[in-house]
Amino acid sequence: MHTLPYTDLNTHLRTRFGCRVHKITVDAGMTCPNRDGSKGFGGCIYCNARGSGTGASAQASIAAQIRGAQPFLRDRYKAEKFIAYFQSFSNTYAPVERLAAMYAEALSVEDVAGLAVGTRPDCVPDPILDLLAGISARTYLSLELGLQSIHDRTLALINRGHTAAEFFDAVRRARERDIELCVHIILGLPGESREDMLETARVIGGLGIRGIKLHLQYVVRDTPLHRMYERGEYRCLAREEYVDILCDFLALLPPDMVIHRLTGDPHRDELIAPAWALEKGTNLQAVRNALHERNLRQGARCAGSRHG
Repeated sequence: MHTLPYTDLNTHLRTRFGCRVHKITVDAGMTCPNRDGSKGFGGCIYCNARGSGTGASAQASIAAQIRGAQPFLRDRYKAEKFIAYFQSFSNTYAPVERLAAMYAEALSVEDVAGLAVGTRPDCVPDPILDLLAGISARTYLSLELGLQSIHDRTLALINRGHTAAEFFDAVRRARERDIELCVHIILGLPGESREDMLETARVIGGLGIRGIKLHLQYVVRDTPLHRMYERGEYRCLAREEYVDILCDFLALLPPDMVIHRLTGDPHRDELIAPAWALEKGTNLQAVRNALHERNLRQGARCAGSRHG
């Protein structure tokens, strides 16, 4: 019986596939329009040169990266099936032919049961969505769109290079093709109040999106945010603040939305602050304890309406 006060990804995948399923992050050697000069350089203010890099090596083929990770995950987590997760940078930002080849290569590896494709909402033109829809009709596919906030003033401040309207348009076009979506949101972004973050929850909760990844805004070395932090222009959330906001955020989401993450995993050698961001197990337990103490569950305050 499901006992967590939210719909977690592990339970969702086990129910869907009937076995333990684990993601394998792969690096396809991509970039994004916010780095290559199309829209800007340097990326978002919280990203360094590695961006959302995984530590995988784009010098190894996609199939080699997957096969290299499988034995460890089988042994440690008893995983039987795998989802190839194209995580680093924008994994739809290339010609359709290149994308089709790299997705096919991942799916050709034994026991790969599907794909998760991370990208930006301004990198999913219709031909690429058509490609993803074709894959989705044959196997599991989750399209992960980085949004971070629904507030345009925040998106401008963090140098995202796209608007909330572009995200809503991408969601609409993906849903027209029955593509499963997951949205990335960051709590604790510069300039955002508690109410700003909860407004993001209310809006996202009404879009019919299947999954969500919630991240803590932490400070990474050698980034614009690092410089803001050193100048005293940015303060990280304390753990108690993050947990409290996160509980209210979850309560505003639909009860069946799959929670892929409740916090991020910073690289230890890059993290400037807050130090508690490294304590994943403690942080997850703090969220669960707080939900229990406040008698809250995911969806407890959800309006229940869906549109888009």
